[in-house]
Amino acid sequence: QVQLVESGGGLVQPGGSLRLSCAASGFTIRNYAMTWYRQAPGKERELVAIISSIGGSTDYADSVKGRFTISRDNAKNTVYLQMNSLKPEDTAVYYCNVQRGLRGYWGQGTQVTVSS
Repeated sequence: QVQLVESGGGLVQPGGSLRLSCAASGFTIRNYAMTWYRQAPGKERELVAIISSIGGSTDYADSVKGRFTISRDNAKNTVYLQMNSLKPEDTAVYYCNVQRGLRGYWGQGTQVTVSS
């Protein structure tokens, strides 16, 4: 059974940092591209970062380039999102996602709030 469990969210001041984790079970993450999405109140869910299965290449939304870093620990079957220089507009629920064939799997999300 595929399961994704996010953690690491919280309240942080502008300019601060957080590291989100996505622990996967039921499949091996090294065989799949893994993505982070976020959804702010009243807005559509948007892709934040993606890491490929082969080679570990990464890509980011323009709004987070240079501030966020996605990484993967295959031994722990966990994906991370390091978020630096956080801004109030980064406030959202952050979700981990994997697409296996025609089906996408989501975690329950973790809340990130950036506020002074």
